Amino acid sequence: MCQILENMRNETILKERTEVAKRMLKDRTITLEKIAEFVGLSVDEVRTLKTEQVL
Repeated sequence: MCQILENMRNETILKERTEVAKRMLKDRTITLEKIAEFVGLSVDEVRTLKTEQVL
């Protein structure tokens, strides 16, 4: 039961970080590296989000 709650918590945190990164990407003045640093994602993850926004 605790593992299920932990997984749900982690998924929620990842979703929140992803949403913040997407908002930062829309600003277009912040580098991918800074976004990754601020939200706790890898640069590759941020780059993927950027690519998804273009599509």
